[in-house]
Amino acid sequence: MAQTTSQAGATQETTNDGTPLTNDNSQGDIIVTGTLIRNPNIVASSPVAVVTESELQLRNIVNAEQAIRDVPGAVAGTGSQVNNGNGGFATANLRGLGSQRNLILLDGDRMVTANQQGTVDLNNIPLALVQRTDVLTGGASTTYGADAVSGVINFITRSDFAGVDASASQRITERGDANLFRADVSIGANFDDGRGNAVFSVGYQEADALYQGSRDVSVFTIGGNNGVAAGASPTSVPTRLTFSDGSDRQINPNGTALQNFYSGFNFAPYNIFVTPFKRYNMYGAAKYDVSDTVEVYTRGIFSKNVVSTIIAPSGIFGEALTVPGNNPYLPAAVRDEICTKAGIALGATCNNNAALPITVFRRTVEIGPRISEYTTQFFDYKAGLRLNISGSTKLDVSGAYGESTLDQVQSGYVLRSRVQQALNANNTTTCQVTTNNCVPLNLFGPAGSITADQAAFLNGSSTIAIKNALSQAKAVLTGNFDSFSPVSTNPVGYAIGAEYRKYTYVRRPDSLAISPGELGGAGGAILPFAGGYEVKEAYGEIIAPLIADAPFFHSLTIEGGVRYSDYKVDAATSPSFNATTWKAGGSWEPIQAIKFRGNYQRAVRAPNIAELFAPSVTGLANQATDPCGGAAPLSSANLRQACLNQGAPVGTIGVIGAPAAGQVNVTGGGNINIRPEIADTFTAGVVIQPKGVVPGLTITADYYNIIINNAITLATPGDILANCFGTNPAAITAAQAASTACTSIRRNPTDGRLSGSPANTAGLPQPLTNEGRLATDGVDVNLNYQRDMGLFGLTLNFAGNWTHKNTFRASPTAYNRDCAGYYSVNCLSIQPEFSWNQRTTFSFDKIDLSVLWRYLAPSRYEGIAPDAAQRGVVPAFQGVLTGPTPLAGQSVNFNRIGAYHYFDLSARFQASENFDFTFSVANLFDRKPPVIGNGLADTSFGSGNTYPSTYDVLGRTFNVGARLHF
Repeated sequence: MAQTTSQAGATQETTNDGTPLTNDNSQGDIIVTGTLIRNPNIVASSPVAVVTESELQLRNIVNAEQAIRDVPGAVAGTGSQVNNGNGGFATANLRGLGSQRNLILLDGDRMVTANQQGTVDLNNIPLALVQRTDVLTGGASTTYGADAVSGVINFITRSDFAGVDASASQRITERGDANLFRADVSIGANFDDGRGNAVFSVGYQEADALYQGSRDVSVFTIGGNNGVAAGASPTSVPTRLTFSDGSDRQINPNGTALQNFYSGFNFAPYNIFVTPFKRYNMYGAAKYDVSDTVEVYTRGIFSKNVVSTIIAPSGIFGEALTVPGNNPYLPAAVRDEICTKAGIALGATCNNNAALPITVFRRTVEIGPRISEYTTQFFDYKAGLRLNISGSTKLDVSGAYGESTLDQVQSGYVLRSRVQQALNANNTTTCQVTTNNCVPLNLFGPAGSITADQAAFLNGSSTIAIKNALSQAKAVLTGNFDSFSPVSTNPVGYAIGAEYRKYTYVRRPDSLAISPGELGGAGGAILPFAGGYEVKEAYGEIIAPLIADAPFFHSLTIEGGVRYSDYKVDAATSPSFNATTWKAGGSWEPIQAIKFRGNYQRAVRAPNIAELFAPSVTGLANQATDPCGGAAPLSSANLRQACLNQGAPVGTIGVIGAPAAGQVNVTGGGNINIRPEIADTFTAGVVIQPKGVVPGLTITADYYNIIINNAITLATPGDILANCFGTNPAAITAAQAASTACTSIRRNPTDGRLSGSPANTAGLPQPLTNEGRLATDGVDVNLNYQRDMGLFGLTLNFAGNWTHKNTFRASPTAYNRDCAGYYSVNCLSIQPEFSWNQRTTFSFDKIDLSVLWRYLAPSRYEGIAPDAAQRGVVPAFQGVLTGPTPLAGQSVNFNRIGAYHYFDLSARFQASENFDFTFSVANLFDRKPPVIGNGLADTSFGSGNTYPSTYDVLGRTFNVGARLHF
């Protein structure tokens, strides 16, 4: 069949120095990722990894995020395996520096963003027409403007497409679940004797939910510090009550009295590993030569995505409420204990009290799960013209406008105000306030005690409407002129241009979303806000061959560029700001088989709309431990005082519990005074192509180093606590206890925890600053080999990455935390020190057989790092799992994840000249995901006791696809 295949990160489609071939896209534009110079003979000095069209077909990729996630050196972004925190869109994260620091392009152009963080939704990429995906790592702000700090992902569409291409694929696991379907039809044609071309493509994708309860690893929530699978959330069933003396009591199973807290809530089986979605995509493009010197072109994209996230039931999460002493559902023994704790005399005084104080934790399992349905409608339209001024000089002028609207509907949430209204009752049929057809609430019985009528009254839904818009215009003049070097006749290429962009964002939540704590378990309030900014830019680039065809200098080329950006923020209180970026690089071929290349760039990232304008709110962050927790404050007077200074009631000292479900409250928002980040990026590498010795072989190795100063960052919860308590809370001084770093932390006024209702527990202060620093460096290696042996063909592709470090600190005084090869709540997605993909393909006659080998090096929990004390993290559980779980009795070490090898087998058969059939098995040997404890990982990327975005939770999966083309 002789079709070239490759794994993510490598390709056989290269020039003679290993750099990906240039091509013109569906609008006829020559694309060389990493430079604006439109010259098919130009090769930029920046290394570019490539995911080919063939790779997407072999793996039956349904979403662009899936392909980028597996590029060595990248880490998992938000995708279908992220449930809690999905947001309805998919993102990429190059080098683990954050999705807001890499730029997503389509044919070299920006698209309208999906959210206030300025990220592009990968769901909107028209995969059916993608010819290749270029992944450029390192700064590219000079070429593409702000946001390209960690790199660029450029999706290149097929050029001059003519004919019909129809395909369909289906995925299902060995267990018969996680069904996924995709279908696409593309039609293209040349017209008017080849002067014009038009293409139109439509696609549909659909995926079913995969519940965590359907996999052994996540049937029960397993404690990260004790290995016990017995429920992890203190918001439980039956109801749990806490009191100002620190006592933690729960309604007994019979619903007659209170006893010590005995049963947490197992939320794992309610959550999902794969978010269900339905997606409709349309893409159209056309170009036409009006004359020999004028070409017009256009392209448009439209898509509609419906993504649902499903999490465990809502409830009452530590809300301070009141209940009448004569409430008909309040057991006498419970009432008497509430009065005793509150210092209210028993008997008539207690029984007739109109407002007994209670702090309530109760899951409303009777209502069902919390569901957020995100419906996104996206369109992006571009039109332009090219003028052929001379043989090599062209002017490209274009304008584009795009909008992305997202409607989020949250359902299955308990309304706090209605809980209080329904508790205020002295009979079983009538509330004291009858509005909204109030039904008295039985909050004090076992699961099922809340009747259907009561649940219907408590149940509420909320809507949030979001709109992003991007207007842009640009003009680029490209060409070349005779070389100024006496030892090179190759022309010098250049590009100069100007660009204008305007971003706007509006968020309109309803009244329920605005009220903090009103939606039980929704986190903090979602407040309305709007913002935007515009930028005007001018830039220039040059690539100059200095020496050609000389001894020890087969070629020597230098390149450079500069971009000036002027920002105007839509706020009267924020002055405008500007930024200048530049790059310098070059390549040297001593002989034709070896090329050395290097590039240095000063890159910037301008603050996004959320970082500038987001209102301050109280939300949630991951943190499983608390320096004030347990008995520790009893043996340290200064520690005790620090906890009191933060608002902990006196009676709770010595019994303060850990943060609920491993999450603390944090309060923060945008900062109108934030300014651009500044990054210095450096790459240096070698390309080897020994054509005369080993034809068909290409080897590349590149070192990269990225340092981001003035980084726009938030301190981690651990760093905020360390700033107050230090690395040894027991040794805290009186001065520290009274410092702003300590007193700015605000605890739950009832139980002293760092978690609770956002209405009264601000938790940890998390202001946004320009004081952060991020840095990463490592090496990328690619090897490609192809050989034809008569009727047989062999293709070998290897792409690997070694990440030396990936460090982060939120301020100059914060600890410089290295997350390469580590996992914890501080490190978000896992970034292994070593990772690689290796594909071997045998081709004979009409059949391709291919094996993809994916490798992830071992990772360690932060608590066993050599500098764990400075990181403020202690070791996790190591031992035998206990509790009601299929994994009971298994020995585990939550401090380490071993090496992972995955093997995928693919077969492609050309049934006829116009019909291909593809079959593949992913995770051929059904490798199970690693088991980690709850609270040891970020909630978004670590769920179900594992990391579902990094490790395969589906198990052995079968894919079948068919493609008709003519």
